[in-house]
Amino acid sequence: MTKKKKPGAGAIATNRKARHDYEIEQVYEAGIALVGSEVKTLRGGKASLAEAYASIRDGEVFLHGLHIPEYPQASHLNHEPTRTRKLLLHGKEIAAMRVATEQRGYTLVPLKLYFKDNRVKVEVAIARGRKRYDKRQAIAKREAEREMAKREGARRRST
Repeated sequence: MTKKKKPGAGAIATNRKARHDYEIEQVYEAGIALVGSEVKTLRGGKASLAEAYASIRDGEVFLHGLHIPEYPQASHLNHEPTRTRKLLLHGKEIAAMRVATEQRGYTLVPLKLYFKDNRVKVEVAIARGRKRYDKRQAIAKREAEREMAKREGARRRST
């Protein structure tokens, strides 16, 4: 018997390119302030984190560039698709993020948007941008590990 997955469970949107372009240092889970039509659209699994980033302003964290399309049934009560949204974090977390982003090269990058207990959450990471040669090294390391795992599996099968 297969277990049915609840609708809306799992990731709504992921920023796959972020893990390639940035070296992730610390990850935080944040709530996000949304309006009703945005939540309805997210329940349908429609959102894009591709060009999103976070910033700290006046002791609060804001998410810019998150694209949530308009909800067709909302008529005139719809939201603006790329409006700036407030992230809900504890004061200590915001202070740690502020200290990290004031250092040269660190930024706040959203990694994943998902539902957790019927609330929308965002995974925000403190990250350092990778240089081109760093990306090449990461790819070479990943390929070497994959090759070693493949050889190990072949060796186990042969014995």
